Amino acid sequence: MTLTIGILTLLRTGNHVDYTGHGALIFLMLALIARPMSRFFPQLLQYRRFLGVAAFILALVHMGQMIDHTFNWNIEAFWFMVPQHQWGIGLGTIALLLMTPAALTSFDKIQRHLGQYWRKIHLLAVPAFILGVVHILLSGSSYFGGFEWTVSHQIRVGILATISLFVLLVRMRSIWCLFSLEKFYVSPSKSQ
Repeated sequence: MTLTIGILTLLRTGNHVDYTGHGALIFLMLALIARPMSRFFPQLLQYRRFLGVAAFILALVHMGQMIDHTFNWNIEAFWFMVPQHQWGIGLGTIALLLMTPAALTSFDKIQRHLGQYWRKIHLLAVPAFILGVVHILLSGSSYFGGFEWTVSHQIRVGILATISLFVLLVRMRSIWCLFSLEKFYVSPSKSQ
């Protein structure tokens, strides 16, 4: 996480707040694909909890930076924004709220105490991921959130959509069966 924040700091230009949101999404993607990809990259499964909590922390930092940068701590300004940005911010807030129970229960003792409910709580990361992607697409200045629609915006949207679809497909056991890779799929019961 420290290395990622360092890289994001080096890459920043005048507007570095988008990087914390992208960092959160990258960590969430890695946490979501950790289980099914553990046969190929066992380190992902080993650090899945860290990746998920890091995604939550970066999302919190992103929210704080955006409240400071965009609203100057005047939340009432939200109602004067373009509806597309309002929807994007609203969906991003819901995504963060969905990530919160998983982040707060990412401890061994709580996992044992909650039993089967622990997994259900952590599956909230999937809709949080989808809402986070839609948040970025609607309100990100490099995507639909900018007021111009250039080729570079279209390419970014295509890349994000493709990567997001890949993450969701990798999580589906039926996709592994379709390509006769089921023997490589790690079932949820084996990974816990």
